[in-house]
Amino acid sequence: MRRLPLRRLATLAALAAVGAATLGTTAACGGDEDGDAAAGGSGPVTLRLGYFPNITHAPAVVGVEKGIFKEKLGGDVTLETKTFNAGPAAIEAVFSGALDATYIGPNPTVNAFSKSKGEAVRVVSGAASGGVALVVKPTITSVEQLRGKKIATPQLGNTQDVALRYWLKEKGLTTTKEGGGDVKVVPQENAQTVETFGSGAIDGAWVPEPFVSRLVNAGGKVLVDERDLWPDKKFVITNLLVSTKFLKAHPDAVKKLVEGQVAANEFVNTKPDEAQQAISDHIGKITGKPLDLKLIKQAWPTLEFTNDPIASSLKTGLDHAVAVELTQPVDLKGLYDLKYLNEVLKANGKPEVTQP
Repeated sequence: MRRLPLRRLATLAALAAVGAATLGTTAACGGDEDGDAAAGGSGPVTLRLGYFPNITHAPAVVGVEKGIFKEKLGGDVTLETKTFNAGPAAIEAVFSGALDATYIGPNPTVNAFSKSKGEAVRVVSGAASGGVALVVKPTITSVEQLRGKKIATPQLGNTQDVALRYWLKEKGLTTTKEGGGDVKVVPQENAQTVETFGSGAIDGAWVPEPFVSRLVNAGGKVLVDERDLWPDKKFVITNLLVSTKFLKAHPDAVKKLVEGQVAANEFVNTKPDEAQQAISDHIGKITGKPLDLKLIKQAWPTLEFTNDPIASSLKTGLDHAVAVELTQPVDLKGLYDLKYLNEVLKANGKPEVTQP
């Protein structure tokens, strides 16, 4: 029993030695509120942000290219960015601790929330709506003509894959994960889809922009504009997601990031020509080849850049995935944390978003 006070003294000494670093670790591991608050006020912070170099992530691309995020984050927050081509890779980076926030589609959002049992991630803002369509050969003029045809999607179980399978189910046509059924669904990379469509290996594809426009330019036609399947033609295509660990440890940095998102969307919506040029230039820096400005302008009208995450559409998309047996039901309670978004919107004189 005499050793116990010595152990306590040793513990207190260790805590005093590490000081604020210990508080930061406590917050990062989901510590108490006092620890979180202390960590949120600690010194310089590095924020690692992920996004995709494409049109549906326009707020992110423009926010980085035009220095909007850097300006809003200020001198105490260092921005590091990383680009991805697929949602699962971005989510894995969040889970591994390599990423603090990312722009991401609805299906990976649900998967991340479900996989971590509602603990690892929070949606703090919307970013974009729309920009998805089913493009087919011009000889196909009705859904019934899709029977026996091969239709591509970006990935088995991804957002567009679910949308296609559910739409076909509603029309009385079957699909299977293995590519069987009335309509053969062929998951493949979007860039590959442009080639396979041109060669005749597939008959169409349910894809996001700019691949919709690329397929149209390759001789296809839009059979279904996905906007027509949703109330008010609105459905989430891109969210801004943050690590719960980072949100707890650095709430001020997250609020500044949301300020950057709102400012980037304002730029995109009020200066479309400059935004489109910025997207072309930025993608050129990443890939070595600027995205054709004409292609961006062609795709632009199909997209709406909004801070509203349109939570109802994400829930409906989950219901559709369950209906086509690509996922299990998930309780989405706690996924959205729109506190900072609404504070920023209110400060800018904009309507607030309803918290789901």
